[in-house]
Amino acid sequence: MAFLSGGEWIRPSSADQLRLVNPADEEIFFTVAEARQDDLESAVAAARNAFDHGPWPQMGVAERAAELRKMGEALDRRAGSLENAWVKQIGVPLAMARGSSAGASAILNYYAALIEEQGVEEVRPSQGMQSRYAVIVKEPVGVVAAVAPWNGPLMTMMMKVAPALAAGCTVIMKPSPESPLEAFLIAEAAEEAGLPAGAVNLVPADREISDLLISHGGVDKVAFTGSTAAGMHIATVCASRMARFTMELGGKSAAILLDDFDPALTGPSLAPQITLMCGQVCINYSRLLVPRSRYSDHVDSLVAAMEAVTVGDPMNAATQMGPLAMDRQRERVEHYIRQGVSEGARIATGGGRPKGLNRGFYFEPTVFADATNDMVIAREEIFGPVTTVIPYDSEAEAIAIANDSDFGLSGGVYTNDTDRAYGIARSVRTGHFTQNGREFDLTNPFGGFKQSGVGREGGPEGIEPYYEIKTVFLPKLPAIL
Repeated sequence: MAFLSGGEWIRPSSADQLRLVNPADEEIFFTVAEARQDDLESAVAAARNAFDHGPWPQMGVAERAAELRKMGEALDRRAGSLENAWVKQIGVPLAMARGSSAGASAILNYYAALIEEQGVEEVRPSQGMQSRYAVIVKEPVGVVAAVAPWNGPLMTMMMKVAPALAAGCTVIMKPSPESPLEAFLIAEAAEEAGLPAGAVNLVPADREISDLLISHGGVDKVAFTGSTAAGMHIATVCASRMARFTMELGGKSAAILLDDFDPALTGPSLAPQITLMCGQVCINYSRLLVPRSRYSDHVDSLVAAMEAVTVGDPMNAATQMGPLAMDRQRERVEHYIRQGVSEGARIATGGGRPKGLNRGFYFEPTVFADATNDMVIAREEIFGPVTTVIPYDSEAEAIAIANDSDFGLSGGVYTNDTDRAYGIARSVRTGHFTQNGREFDLTNPFGGFKQSGVGREGGPEGIEPYYEIKTVFLPKLPAIL
C-alpha cells in the first residue's frame, strides 16, 4: 500500500509492513506498508514545499472552506469503509461505529463555516507614535504533524486535520500503527476533493518514526493525542527547538454521585459510560465517588448493570461491549486488577476473562469496591472496562477526592439540582464536565488541566493553536481592508 506524499501515492522505501490484528479473533486481517526514514523525509519535504510555495496557505478563506466541504463529502462516500475499519482494528461494536464518518465530515464543515465567519484580519486603533491602525492578522503556523492514537483513530485525527487545514497549514498524518486505515481514507478524501499537492500527507509508522517526525526541523507544530508519558516526551522535544504543540493526554475522571441521586439509577446511568469502547476512552469515569451512607446500594446497582452488559463479537448487533484492542492492553488491565487486589480493594464483579470467549482480547466489566483514593487503581489510568467506587462523607470531601489526581481531563456529577451541579463543576479542576451523563461536542472546546494536556480541540478555541498572530502597524488602512 502506497503513501500519499506531495499529492502522489508513492511506493514505500522498504518492504516493512504493519500487521493489523483483529482483536475479536486475534487474526491478522490486513497489512499496510510501514514508513521508514526516507518516507518521512519525503513527506516532510512535500508538506514544507506546499506550505512555503504552494497555494493552500495563500487561498482566501472562502476557497479553503469550499475545499474542506468537498473533502467532507468525499469522507461520507467512504462511510462503510470507515465503520468497518474501526470495528476490525479496535473491536468497537458495529452499532457504535455506524455513523462515525458523519462526525468526521461535520468537523470539516464546522471549521469551514468558522473561518468564513471569523476571517483572519481584525483592525484595531493604534496608540503608537507613527501609526493610527493595528491590523491583527492570523497566519497559519506552518507544517503540522498530526499524531493520533489507536482507540478513536478517525475522530482524533480529524480533530487535528480539520482545524489545521482550515487555518491554512499543511499536514502530515501519523496514525497509530495499530489503526492506520482511517488515515488512508482521509488521505483519499483529500485527494478526491482536489486539495493541492502536499496539503495532506501520510506516514503510517511505529514509534521510531514518530520520534523523528516530532524532532524534525521541517515541522512547525505537533498536535498529539495519547498517553501522558508520550506527551511529556513530545513536549520536551518540541520545547528544545521552540516548536509549537498541543496535546490531549490521559485522564482519571471522577463521577460524583450526590445524596439526592437515586442509587437504583447508578447502574443504568454509569455502566454504559464505563464500558463504552471497552473503557478505552480518555474521559472514562474510572472513579465513582458515592455517599458513604448509601455506599452498598450504589455498588449493588452498578454491579447488577455491569453484569448485564452483553460482551461478545463486535459484528453482532446485540453486542454492547467488544474486546480490548490488543493483547498488551488486556495484559495491562490484568496487571491493574492484580494491583488492586494486592492493595486491599475488593472485586465486586468481573476481574477476568469472560467464560466462553476463548479467542479475542475480551475482558469482563469490572467494579472495585472498598477502595481508597491513594490506591494505584485510583491514581493511574487503566484504560479498560474498570471503575473504582470510593465513599465520601461530605460534598467538600468528594470535591477534594476528585481533585486529588495528577490528571484533570473530565468529570461529572449526578444530581437533580443544577445549582449544586454547577457549583461542583466550578470546583473540580478539569477541562470537561457534565451533569448526569458524559457529553462530547466538538463545536465546544475539549481538553484538560494538569497532566491531561495542553491546549484545546474543538470549538473556536480548537483552531487558534494553528495560527501565529502578526500585528501590522499602518498610518492608514490598505484598500483590501
